[in-house]
Amino acid sequence: MEKGRENKSLKLTHINFPMKELLRQLLFVLENSLLPMLSPCSFRNLEKNLSMKFLFFLWVTITSIPFLCQAEDWPNWRGSDRTGRSMETGLLQSWPSGGPIKEWTTREAGMGYSGFSVVQGGLYTMGAFGKEEKLLAFNATTGKKIWSLPVGELLTNGWGDGPRMTPSVADGKVYALGGRGNLVCADARSGKKIWQVSLVDDLGGKVPNWGYTESILVDQGRVVCTPGGSKGAIAALDAETGKLIWQSKQFTDAAQYSSPITISNRGKREYVQLVMQNLVGISASTGKLSWKSSWTGRTAVIPTPVFDDGCVFISSGYGVGCKLVKLSSAGARDVYDNKFMKNHHGGVIKVKDHLYGYSDQVGWACIEFNSGDLIWNDKKSLGKGAIAYADNRFYCQGESDGRIILIEATPQGWKPQGEFTLSPQSKNRNPKGKIWTHPVISNGKMYLRDQEIIICHDIKI
Repeated sequence: MEKGRENKSLKLTHINFPMKELLRQLLFVLENSLLPMLSPCSFRNLEKNLSMKFLFFLWVTITSIPFLCQAEDWPNWRGSDRTGRSMETGLLQSWPSGGPIKEWTTREAGMGYSGFSVVQGGLYTMGAFGKEEKLLAFNATTGKKIWSLPVGELLTNGWGDGPRMTPSVADGKVYALGGRGNLVCADARSGKKIWQVSLVDDLGGKVPNWGYTESILVDQGRVVCTPGGSKGAIAALDAETGKLIWQSKQFTDAAQYSSPITISNRGKREYVQLVMQNLVGISASTGKLSWKSSWTGRTAVIPTPVFDDGCVFISSGYGVGCKLVKLSSAGARDVYDNKFMKNHHGGVIKVKDHLYGYSDQVGWACIEFNSGDLIWNDKKSLGKGAIAYADNRFYCQGESDGRIILIEATPQGWKPQGEFTLSPQSKNRNPKGKIWTHPVISNGKMYLRDQEIIICHDIKI
């Protein structure tokens, strides 16, 4: 693990997350501006004398200081609500030459394209080591590896071996799915395995052509996954034990590569999933099919659906395009179906009334959510890639060259606010592979990955 700069903040060793990052900010403010008004004790003794009353005082202080950033964990794929949006504030609105400060680099992530979850100071991902895939935990602040847990046999693939999914963290547990369908639940702190289930052997699924890649969903005590197959394409397991709660017998399509989301459809909780030929809503409580809308997927269906105001937006690459579906008591009705957003796998994010992402043959694009109209597109500034959002800014990552460009989140066009190139980059990546892991924004940090290399940048003001 390589450090980008010395961390001169106090070591809050006796205080558990999620308070640590908050206290670091508080103590910085106290040391530089407020401490003389608070106590005659020295700053260096302040940590030792922290009490619950003083912590409460610090909390009141922090909430009254508007310029400090609002931090946020990132517990699973595309964030806590799977929209791809971070609600953090107080982040850099433009970058200096060379980009934001690099905090640390580690080369211990193994091979693969797995993304990150960041919860209570831990960063969770997956990687391939030899002929085995592992679930990994790192210290999100320092980059030090904390533990690793074998998940299953290595997924081999012509575009690069290793896992592709993002672990999910909930209630002190972390859940991860290997490329060959082995689903594990582990203690988030120790890495001790609690249970495991095979999507193939136990749930009747079949490994898709490029392996299982979905990031499983944890919701209200249920672990929702997509084994595919005749026993039911979607299954819900008990999050504590791994025991089967239900399997969608009315919906038996083969698994694809998209990840499910949770929605409220006219007051009823549903899980929405996209596969090759169908977009479906499944009752969260029973597993019964609530509605279905046909889709013309081709080769692979990957992007996660986007839900808002009773509508579901989906997109696929390979020349397919996008459509918006309106949900009602009568079922699902297509609002539009066009080619403006042909998103392969870099993700689509909705901000206010518009959707943003990379569209094959169109470039980086903004379309209107309700109408599907193309508002703007840019083919020249950056090649194909992935997108993340926080604090009115998009973080756009080029998959071929590793360029990261910060742009304004606006329907007024591509407005760059700084850029840098991911460095170092992996020399071990499959020649056909690219930089496909999506950027993650959490607690004032940006996390990037190229195979075995994870890099953390400080993006706070």
